[in-house]
Amino acid sequence: MLSVKNVTKKYGKVVANNDISFDVMPGEIAILLGPNGAGKSTLIKCIAGLLKFDGDITIDGHPNKSVEAKRYLGYISEMPAPYEMMTAWEHMEFIGRAYSLKNWKEEAQALFERFELWDKKDKLGNELSKGMQQKLNICCGLLPNPKVLLFDEPLVGLDPHAIKELKAMFVEYRAKGAAILISTHMLDSVNEFWDATNIMMDGKFAARRTRKEVEASGEDLEQLFFSITEGAKSESGEEV
Repeated sequence: MLSVKNVTKKYGKVVANNDISFDVMPGEIAILLGPNGAGKSTLIKCIAGLLKFDGDITIDGHPNKSVEAKRYLGYISEMPAPYEMMTAWEHMEFIGRAYSLKNWKEEAQALFERFELWDKKDKLGNELSKGMQQKLNICCGLLPNPKVLLFDEPLVGLDPHAIKELKAMFVEYRAKGAAILISTHMLDSVNEFWDATNIMMDGKFAARRTRKEVEASGEDLEQLFFSITEGAKSESGEEV
């Protein structure tokens, strides 16, 4: 389980995340929605342990920056940054050895084949296209078979086949009991499988809903999102 309690992140006087609390349960796909600058990526980076923050974040009961927590966490960033002089396969070997994984070669090959990377396994990181780098980024994050998965705009730059496979893997990991958090502004990309949504505005949660609550209200995810985000702009006097 992922648990976020009273998390605040400031950049000087700018409050990027303001006293945020929520949980993502095992077997649940939760999404972070919000316009650019809402604080989604900052929150994801706090959870991943890349930023200092005030509050508490635990992964399977362990503080998020602990070694125990990192064993359970898979983080797929928005901007892939492969090692330029390592081959794609060497990236997988690095992850396999770092996590002391058994049979990592078989799992790595299966991931590469699924994302159509097998024929690129001997390419250096700086020889891969941005889309290929993102697919490698995903494979590295999934190789340890994490219990908690963080995705920051994971579908950006992917080809249609990779999008189809990644969406299928969201559902597969949920069925295996993983807690999944996806940050995105592409509503249609997550519409068919989300379980809980968290809509962010100005560093705070403007709304939290389960799928059942949204369906019971007669709304859909897009209607909910725009009613909240554009409604907030209207109240503040900004143009809609």
